[in-house]
Amino acid sequence: MTKPNTPIATKGWVLTHLMQRFLASESKAGIILIACTLLSLLLANSPLSDNYQSIWHIQIAGLSVEHLINDGLMAIFFLLVGLEIEREIYIGELSNLKAALLPIFAALGGMFCPALIHWLFNQGTITQDGAGIPMATDIAFALGVLMLLGKRVPVSLKIFLTALAIIDDLGAIVVIALFYSKGIAWSYLGAAIGIFVILGIFNRLKMYQLWPYLLLGAIAWYCMLHSGIHATITGVVLAFLIPFGNGDDHSPSYRLEHKLTGIIAYGILPLFALANTALLIPADWTQALMTSNSVGIMLGLLIGKPVGIVLFSLLAVSLGWSQLPNDLRWSHIVGAGMLGGIGFTMSMFITLLAFESSDIIVASKIAVMVASVAAAILGIIWLKMVTKEAAS
Repeated sequence: MTKPNTPIATKGWVLTHLMQRFLASESKAGIILIACTLLSLLLANSPLSDNYQSIWHIQIAGLSVEHLINDGLMAIFFLLVGLEIEREIYIGELSNLKAALLPIFAALGGMFCPALIHWLFNQGTITQDGAGIPMATDIAFALGVLMLLGKRVPVSLKIFLTALAIIDDLGAIVVIALFYSKGIAWSYLGAAIGIFVILGIFNRLKMYQLWPYLLLGAIAWYCMLHSGIHATITGVVLAFLIPFGNGDDHSPSYRLEHKLTGIIAYGILPLFALANTALLIPADWTQALMTSNSVGIMLGLLIGKPVGIVLFSLLAVSLGWSQLPNDLRWSHIVGAGMLGGIGFTMSMFITLLAFESSDIIVASKIAVMVASVAAAILGIIWLKMVTKEAAS
């Protein structure tokens, strides 16, 4: 019987059973996210708007429902992201340096160019902190769109886009930690670090029960919430402290990732989408898209992403540091770059950290949604064209 994490050969990379399950769940989650976004926008701009909006402001334990989702449930999302990164580093597409350098370079270009474009439009203004918004790629949305093309898309392209988006998420996490954290409360931060040290000792002692990691991780999250460093970072740190072992189905890391994938895809991310797209669209929303901030976000996602991904991928290959998988062409990388412009989840999340003005937040979210929809349409049209050419 084949183990859940046994590698399956593809033309260029290795696809594990866990990666197959991840691709399937993320693609379905993308469709659900689209449905939740449309539903939330419809309700927020209907006669039920006041009642619907009030749901997200209900107070629970001193925090609003929206706050609990964005700071609490999203920490679990970041835990899954960390587990995915850990798996890719140990046994996945990032375990082979030459193969890993292609999506790593692509992700770096896909973060640098969009941020640069936004900064050029907004330097010296109150919206320059939004430079991190167009840096992100939404894995669920991007894979959901890619899966619409079915088997005509090479498996290696799905793996490339997934690895790129995972590295992109890691970059976004670093950006959040460095640039979007507030004043540090050292006592709380010290307590969180102390807990992480204890969990590191548990890891070294090969303690494979999950409950001590999750219990102490929850306490560390509370400390981080009050430390000034965004609490969601706890999820990523915790992921790397949970023992990976050999990555088989007995590994604590594998077991937790296996359980979380469906919860995140069909529970937490749809809730995030509902809470953060409950936008009352202003009458002048088209004018809001003409501000330097909105233009920077949209151009960053629509132009900065594909240009950065393609140029930095070309650099990695031309220097001989990496190479394209056998079944991929540069036209595929261009298509992946276009789909990389689907920012949504992480872009929305960084928007909440970058700005305090509700007007700027609403305008930024609209810009993210418009750019993400345009990136999806352009990406699928382009890939339909190039895969049709390849088939003919």
